[in-house]
Order: sequence, then C-alpha cells, then structure tokens
Amino acid sequence: MSHLFPFQQQIVDWSLDRDCSAIFADTGLGKALMQITWAHEIAERTGGRVLILAPLAVASQTAREAVKFGIADVAASRTPDDTTACIVITNYERLHLYRDIEWAGLVLDESSILKSVDSHTRDDLTKWGKTIRYRLCCTATPAPNDHTELGNHAEFLGVMTRQQMLGEFFVHDEDQVAVQHWRLKGHAHRLFWQWVAGWAIAVRRPSDLGHEDGGYSLPPLLVDHEWVDDDRQSDDRLFAVEARTLDERREARLASTDDRVAACAVAVASEPNEPWIIWCDYNRESEALRRAIPDAVEIRGSDTAERKEQALLDFAEGRIRVLITKPTIAGFGLNWQHCARVCFVGLSDSYEQWYQAVRRCWRFGQTRPVHVRVFAGEGERAVIENVQRKAREAEHMMEQIVRYLADARAAKQPGEYQRDIATGDGWTLHLGDCVDVVQELDRDSLGLSVFSPPFPGMYVYSASERDMGNTHDLREFAGMMRPLAVGLFSATMPGRSCAIHLCQTTAQKVRDGYVGVKDFRGNVIKTMQRAGWIYYGEVCIDKDPQIKAIRTKDQGLLFKSLARDSSVMHMALADYVLQFKKPGQNEVPIKAGISERYGNPDGWITQEEWIEWAAPVWYRAGKDYPGGIRETDVLNVANARDERDERHMAPLQLGVIERCVKLWSAPGDLVYSPFAGVGSEGVVSLQLGRRFVGSELKPSYWRTACRNLGDSVSQLSLSTQEAS
Repeated sequence: MSHLFPFQQQIVDWSLDRDCSAIFADTGLGKALMQITWAHEIAERTGGRVLILAPLAVASQTAREAVKFGIADVAASRTPDDTTACIVITNYERLHLYRDIEWAGLVLDESSILKSVDSHTRDDLTKWGKTIRYRLCCTATPAPNDHTELGNHAEFLGVMTRQQMLGEFFVHDEDQVAVQHWRLKGHAHRLFWQWVAGWAIAVRRPSDLGHEDGGYSLPPLLVDHEWVDDDRQSDDRLFAVEARTLDERREARLASTDDRVAACAVAVASEPNEPWIIWCDYNRESEALRRAIPDAVEIRGSDTAERKEQALLDFAEGRIRVLITKPTIAGFGLNWQHCARVCFVGLSDSYEQWYQAVRRCWRFGQTRPVHVRVFAGEGERAVIENVQRKAREAEHMMEQIVRYLADARAAKQPGEYQRDIATGDGWTLHLGDCVDVVQELDRDSLGLSVFSPPFPGMYVYSASERDMGNTHDLREFAGMMRPLAVGLFSATMPGRSCAIHLCQTTAQKVRDGYVGVKDFRGNVIKTMQRAGWIYYGEVCIDKDPQIKAIRTKDQGLLFKSLARDSSVMHMALADYVLQFKKPGQNEVPIKAGISERYGNPDGWITQEEWIEWAAPVWYRAGKDYPGGIRETDVLNVANARDERDERHMAPLQLGVIERCVKLWSAPGDLVYSPFAGVGSEGVVSLQLGRRFVGSELKPSYWRTACRNLGDSVSQLSLSTQEAS
C-alpha cells in the first residue's frame, strides 16, 4: 500500500481489521483510492471478487484512479459479461445485473445514497448486502445529526438495525407529535458515539488522525449572492414579499426565472476561457440556460445513462466548457478540480445538495480560489438563509463527530464502574451492580425482595453497559437478568417470596418495525422459573387511560382515533405485581402486622383490606376505592436527576410497596431491592419495622436514596419519642 499517504493507510488498515465498516472522509481526501485499496486487499485475502457501486460516471473515474496508482485487475463495467476483473465498478442503477454473482466484498461509494433512495430500494440493498461478508461504506457527507442516515449505515453494515439503535440510544419526546422527532438520550451521548466509533471513522483533514496536513489545505471559497427582482410585489407593498411557504417559494422561483438566467449568462460570458458548472433545480431553468448560453451542454434526468456519463466525462476532460445540470444528477463523487467557476440559478432547501455540488470543484487538489455565484430572486431569501443556517450547523456537527469518534477510539471503557456502601440504623445501601451485590448476600437471609426492574427500550437510567435498561430486546434483557434471578433464589429464605412490579412494553413502528405489545411479563416469568422460582400469583394494577393518553399521545387511546378509525384502538396497559416463591417450608410464619417497637395496631391487615387486596385487580384510588393505589404516591425524585438525565425516573408507588411488604415479610425481616432507585422500597420497609438492604448502579440515585433512608429513620425515631 505504498501508494497511500500515512493517514490513508491508517484508515484502510482500520477498515481491514473489521469485516464491515464506514469511512466518512471529506472530499478530496482520496476515498476512491482508499476503497480500491480496501477492495484489492479483500480480493487478495479471500481469492474472490469485489463489487464497487458508485454514482453515475464515477465508475469510470474510479477505474482511472486505479490505473493511475498501478492497482491491477480493476475495471468499470456496464454488464457482468464485459469483464472478468477481480474488482468490478458499476453504477447503482445497474446493480440488478450483478446480484446473482458471488462477491467476496461490496463497497458503497457515496453511501449517503442510503438516505436518498426510497425505502424499498434501501431495504432491498441492505438485505442483499447481508449475503456478502465484507462491506465498506464511503461518503463525505454523513449527516451527523441525522440519526436516520447513521442508522441506515449501521443496518447495512449489520451492526444494529435502525429500530434497535433508536431504542437503545434515542428518546422520542412525549410532547412532540412528529414521529421523526428522536434525540439522543441525555447521558447516552458518549455511549452512542463510542458505538459509532466501533464501525465508523470520520476525518476532515489528516491532522484529525494526528498526521501533518501537508498539501491538504483548501484554497479560498468566494460566495456571492446576486439578487434579482421577481416582480412579486403585492398591490400594497413597494418591494417583493419574501417567500416562506412551499407554494410561495415555487412562485418566487418561477417569477424570477428569466432574470436569474439572464444574469447567469452575463457572468459566464464575462469569462469566456473559464470552465463553468451551472446548477439548477427545474427543467424550465435548465432549458432557458441552454438557450441563453450558446456553447453550454445540458444534462437532464430524461437523458439516457450513456449520454449523461459521456457528457460528464467530456466536461471533466475539458471537451465541454459550460455544463448545466442538477445536483441530483451529478452532485456526487465527481472530481472537477479543473473548474473554479460555479453558478446556482436558484437553490433548494437541501444543504447536502449545496455542499456536494460546491465540492465537485472546491476539494483537496484544487489550486485556485473557487468563485460561487448564487442567482436568486428577492423573494427567495428565506431559502438562502435556511441553507446558510444548515451549513453552519453541519460544520459544527462535523467537528463534533470527528472529536467524539477520536475520543471514543481513545477511550477504554464507556463509563467507570463504581462501588461504595452506606449504612444506617436498620439499612445498608450498596452502590454497584445488583448482579455483583446479590452474590455477596448471605444464603437464605432475605425475607422478601421487592422491586421494579428497568423496562428494556422504554427508559434509560444510566450510560452503563451493566444497566439492564440498556438492552436491545427482551431476549438480551433475560440474559442479563438471569444471574440476578439465580442470586435472589440463593439469598431468599425457603418458602418466601420475590415480588416484581412491571408493565408490558410497547412495540413502536420506528424502533421495532411494528406497532403492538411485547410480552415483558412473560419474559420475566420464564426467566424466574428457569432460576428455580415457583410462579405463585399475580395482581393487576389499574391505570387511568386518560392520563396515559395525555402522557404518551398513544393513538390507540385518543378520542380522535376512535372517531376516525376504531380498528387502531386498544386498552391502556396495566401494571402487574408478580409473586414468585422459593420452594420449601417457611420456618418463620408471617403475622400480618408490624413490630411492637413502633406500637402501631393499625399496621395489621384488616379483613376489609384483605377483601380488597385479595381481588385480582388493585384499583386506583377514587370515590369507590378510597384506599386504592394513588399513582402520584411516590417519593420526590427531583434531586436524583443528573444534569443530562431524561424524563425517565419512574419510582414505584409507595402503596404498592406497602401491600407487598405487609403481606410477604415479617417484622424484623431483611427486605432487598436490587434496583433501589431513590430508596422507595427501603423507606416503606423501615417504616413497617423491617430491615433493608439495597443496591443501585447510578451514583446520583444512590446518594438520594441514602438521604431518603436516613431521613426515614430520623422520622421514625422522632415518632417513637413522641409516642413514649
């Protein structure tokens, strides 16, 4: 690989260490050379053939790069029969001709096409690509703030599906109606970029990888906006009205077409010896430009692939002086450093089209300042401002992705695992992973364990890879929970119970590919049974469907859905408390009350209470059930949140905990919560005369739980003093 610069060799070596990877390298850094070298090494390694898919006209350009650097057995191809080369380069449009051939490797050149093509084509390409072991994606413009494009890359490379990525790292705000409004979970930033760093490398210049930039510096880019009148003045306004809506923008474009074309023609005529590339969006614009500029050649979408490819090649080699086309046709992958004059006769709102179109000429290897002229009507200022805003945001975000990925490559662990322990009168709280802590508990020491486990895919509690909430699916959750279930079984007294609070989890179209319910309850039951527990009973906890509808915007609960199409309606999901019992005889009978230390005769379960509690449903508090479960009866958690926490803290209702502790533990028993959170189970246990031990993985929750447990003991001591 002597033909590579050191930074290029580092990137290729990194990619070859992985079966599947992505290279996000800026224009002019030699992606074509790097992907050819990668393909050559894969062909040598496997003895097979490698297919490179590229945009129109880029295939022949890439083949010329291979010849230039002495890489043999590479050929641009139109049909499978025209070459037997080990490395075959063809256009995306011709993929169907090559699908039935066995390929050892596959390269997607300008892989941002994964975002641009329709979902059927993308899904088809991704499914077919899975049959090929070695895959490489190369592009200059991944949208780092566009989770869709990153998710599409990860899915094509077989790293993770887009739905899995959203479920693990992103959150969909409940107050946002748009289903596409996903954002990174507050404390998942570092974990997300470390995940991306495992399969992608991003570089804007060699120094991003610790190398000298050398000749990799760009000449000046000069952008001028030339405004023309568009004759859109209303009767009561002196000047043209700025177009804001889509219809207004189209109207503005049409109204100013002749003036924009005329201004562009004057500019091109003023420098008759310069090559010019003129970008437009509408056929009306390109037709008018061709008529106004005598020696210009127009490429249209309706032209044959052969004509497009030949015209693009003729422009690259200087046989055409003025080329008129659209960014959607020729905006990707082509090297036109011979040209330093660029015109836009109108702009769309797409920053990517702007960036790629400019970068055909303004790229590493360009020796002259590149002059870009944008001809627009006065009413189009909103479009120009929108593109400029996106340009600033993209530049900032690309700096972020390069830094994040560099930091992630250097990091050894996504987060530092911490252990600590705090104790008080009747309680012990461990900072650490419950799977570790439960192994340290004495055998047959627990009178009861009661807790609400993390719900996979619904909330994220921490960035730790030990956190059971950071699992892709129910299967992975079960794998992480099984050691806990086994540890609980060993630590629990024979004949005693484990009470688990949970709700079913929902499947979402964006995250899971369908809308429905996932059987989290059944998953937990099977996991506990496999650890030796007896599935002994359960109770359903009533929920308010109106509160659920307001909070979640669930279409299946809304009145408007009922009026429009009731086939989408479903009932609100209830909570459950599952009771599991360890086999054996209970040696310490449980008297349904509390110890005399706290002198509370009301602590005994009355017959009226048992009639209500024995029902298969625990109803929410209301007129008919004044002693029911109040959804807001929880500990204050405001102080437990870290600065970047999401709205994910969901403590268990104190009334639910109280019923479990009274029913299934005796005064003086040791009650354990493996997911202590802010200490809810501990506070109730102490108030009912039990001892408590808990574990919590997240430091901020652990500190809050310590305060809550300490405050609870202080309040109990004060109550005892007052009673005496």
